[in-house]
Amino acid sequence: MISDEKYLKKVVLSSDVYTACFQHALTTEKEEVMGLLIGEVNEQSCISYISACVILHRSDKQPDRVEISPEQLCTASGYAEELASKLHRPMRVLGWYHSHPHITVWPSHLDVRTQLMYQTMDPLFVGLIFSVYQNESGAGATDNHVQLTCFQACKRGAECQRREVELEIVDNEFYKNNLESISSLSRILTQEEVQRHEGQGDYIEDELTMLHNNALQTLALVQIVSKVTKPLCEDIEAKLQTTNSKIQELEKINKQLTDQVTNFY
Repeated sequence: MISDEKYLKKVVLSSDVYTACFQHALTTEKEEVMGLLIGEVNEQSCISYISACVILHRSDKQPDRVEISPEQLCTASGYAEELASKLHRPMRVLGWYHSHPHITVWPSHLDVRTQLMYQTMDPLFVGLIFSVYQNESGAGATDNHVQLTCFQACKRGAECQRREVELEIVDNEFYKNNLESISSLSRILTQEEVQRHEGQGDYIEDELTMLHNNALQTLALVQIVSKVTKPLCEDIEAKLQTTNSKIQELEKINKQLTDQVTNFY
């Protein structure tokens, strides 16, 4: 059992990572998606500050489970080291996230056991679950609801239980570091779809069946463009316009201050 002193007390999540994870979770309602969380941690106060994420490629799509390979964890650690060198801050992999489409936000027994395994390597490792595509109960309800939970695992005798962790979402000052992860989402989804159809034609002699499978793949790729790539481009374009407006406003203020100093002397 992990000592209380090393229990994670709080997670501070940047708004850009929050948005990127939710965008990833909303890309499919058929299977769970996953990724890793990067940032820095205060060992004394046991508070994690998550400011970046790595969207992971799923080699095996499952509707009710996700797995992170050692290779993916190693790649994410390398990315964290690059960020640490660029920002001159002690960045590292702090946790993982995955989605729960059409089911409750609470972690399953498998999720809790997986979380406990990660905590054996890092007691402050955290898990986030994004529940999406849940319909409001009741006749005629059509609204989809999304939920987020932040948790760790703990041992209670022979049982492994979840423990909720306080979560705060704040504006992110390092949006440029998440731009690569956000823009890679469409590429990763496309790679997954292509991999899903690779080799299918090797054992199919019926041309009509092959044509049907190729049409399904084309439809899936078109949906990625229309449902993921286009909205992401529009979102980034909107952020660019907002940033340019802020730059113009700051340049205007700078000019006014410069003129005041010049006139003063």
